[in-house]
Amino acid sequence: MQPLRLKIGLVVNPLAGLGGSLGRKGSDGPAMREHVAALSGAQRRRSQDRAERALGVLSRNHVAVDFVSWAGDMGADVLGRLGLSQRILGERSAVLSSSQDTRAAAIALRDTGVDLLVFVGGDGTARDILDAVGSDFPVLGVPAGVKMHSGVFAVSPEAAGELLLQLANAGLVALHRAQVRDIDEDAFRKDIVRSRFYGELTVPSQGTYLQHTKIGGRESGELVAAEAAQWIVETMQPGATYFIGPGSTMAAISQAMDVPGTLLGVDIVRDGQLIAADADEAALLAHLERSATDTYILVTAIGGQGHIFGRGNQQFSPTVIRRTGLANISVVAAKSKISALQGRPLLVDTNDPELDAALSGYRQIITGYDDYVLYPVGQAGV
Repeated sequence: MQPLRLKIGLVVNPLAGLGGSLGRKGSDGPAMREHVAALSGAQRRRSQDRAERALGVLSRNHVAVDFVSWAGDMGADVLGRLGLSQRILGERSAVLSSSQDTRAAAIALRDTGVDLLVFVGGDGTARDILDAVGSDFPVLGVPAGVKMHSGVFAVSPEAAGELLLQLANAGLVALHRAQVRDIDEDAFRKDIVRSRFYGELTVPSQGTYLQHTKIGGRESGELVAAEAAQWIVETMQPGATYFIGPGSTMAAISQAMDVPGTLLGVDIVRDGQLIAADADEAALLAHLERSATDTYILVTAIGGQGHIFGRGNQQFSPTVIRRTGLANISVVAAKSKISALQGRPLLVDTNDPELDAALSGYRQIITGYDDYVLYPVGQAGV
């Protein structure tokens, strides 16, 4: 099986951090752009240099990663100097890039199907990224700005590179929500600090690698399943329908709702009520035909090879999966089970190669109560 390649979208804010050397407390605003325009080329390399420090970790370790970028100093130049393969998707609209360019690039890169968006900048750039891709898409900030009040940045460019290296090697890298904050630069230049909360982004953080020896005791596994189940139940959407797949991890969800679940079958639940037990493909399709609300699929890794589709849950046929929607699939797996794969991806084998390819890539895996990792899913036998 060929290793699954991490797909990264890269956006560099070429103006990030330049206001610091000018004593301007930041790089936002039209007046600041006039000052930046007067800087020499060497002075304007701050964000480029910090991007190279981060991505140089991948280059030095000869890691195969697929990059999608924006032209010139918004990403392509850095990747070119490092010799990293890339696809250039677009370019900025003027001589000096703007927040509109950052947002446009972020949206376009996300829509190409990248697994993670890496941006280089400061708090203003983080705000643009939040506006563009929302709270749920995984991103990672490489710190390059003057104002660094947000929690979405790695502690250094090199730390960002190490996180990317772990992801590329299928390490257990956790995901969490972190705050995007910014200050009023005009007030800050008058020594008045006005920090404002803008929202949250989903970012990877230092993962904890579990020992290869399995966690001992039946009770520990049940506790992990119970905690994940409780989180899923608490976050279920009112009025939405859930197809709950087979397995003991999935059975914990039924137990958390106090409904009689089917250990080796697929159950249909809505608003804490069992709609149908042990449903076959026809029953799932019939529900999808008549349902006027959103439907979600919940699955776990089945068997020693880590299949999430195609082993013991063939009720989730390609037609059922497509009609439910790939974005409406949640995967639940204990970190010990993922760690036992030793870097191999979770697998899909729906007997539809085109669908298997669409399901592949880095996905957010629920590993506990409000606990996620970003981990690869690949096609069986590819």
